[in-house]
Amino acid sequence: MKLGDIEFHIVCAGHVRLDGGAMFGVIPRTLWEKKIAPDARNRITLAMNCLLIHAAGKRILVETGAGDKWDPKLRDIYAIEPSRLVDGLREYDLRPEDIDIVVNTHLHFDHCGGNTSTEKGKVLPVFPKARYVVQGGEFEHAKNPNERDRASYFDENYVPLGSAGMLSLIEGNHAIVPGVELIVVRGHTAHMQCVKLTDGGKTAFFFTDLIPTTAHLPLPWIMGYDLYPMTTLENKKRWVPQVIREGWLALFGHDARVPAAYLRERDGKWEAEPAQID
Repeated sequence: MKLGDIEFHIVCAGHVRLDGGAMFGVIPRTLWEKKIAPDARNRITLAMNCLLIHAAGKRILVETGAGDKWDPKLRDIYAIEPSRLVDGLREYDLRPEDIDIVVNTHLHFDHCGGNTSTEKGKVLPVFPKARYVVQGGEFEHAKNPNERDRASYFDENYVPLGSAGMLSLIEGNHAIVPGVELIVVRGHTAHMQCVKLTDGGKTAFFFTDLIPTTAHLPLPWIMGYDLYPMTTLENKKRWVPQVIREGWLALFGHDARVPAAYLRERDGKWEAEPAQID
């Protein structure tokens, strides 16, 4: 899809299954299972959607999925598929070394596991010429997570990048190139950043884990994984009406069926109208 001179594509890095109850927090299963059916282990299938952006002469990748550094036990727990990210980039005639900038919205394993890979026991960057951009506060927390979210962070996904001098740690909202802005939207973590693309009078907004799927559009449908659910609630109240009012394209990081949609308000409810995008 094009927004003025900005071109972007959605590239799915694969799928993961997470507990449906955790994904919908206080919402009863009798309600959420009508939106996304769980498997026999109460897990729902989630896509790991990444954005490939061409802007200002740069090739930018937002998110890298879960990667392939998984032992059999964890691969079974999360039903993680082999990463499709590099193959997905190849469909656009790109190799990993062609990526200039990698953006991680936050450092949970399903958003940054594809930053690195293991070769002969050594952890190496998948995108060897890229600058990896993450909020400094998120990086510091990821290195010292608390008991509640420790299972979401794995040092090998980001610490080696810092040691190699490939990390760009930013603080607050930041335009990485004209028309591509990173905006801190707290709630899921203290320093998560969404991505706003603007050019040619059009805007697209990548919600990442503020609203991971279209099923999470209603205000109280907030993940149990969110560290600050009331902040998530306030940010949903802030951003969704603006997306609707200004006709932005909404992009969802985990929706396996509707990765892109235009949002509408009908009879006091927010609805997603799927948009066609490759």
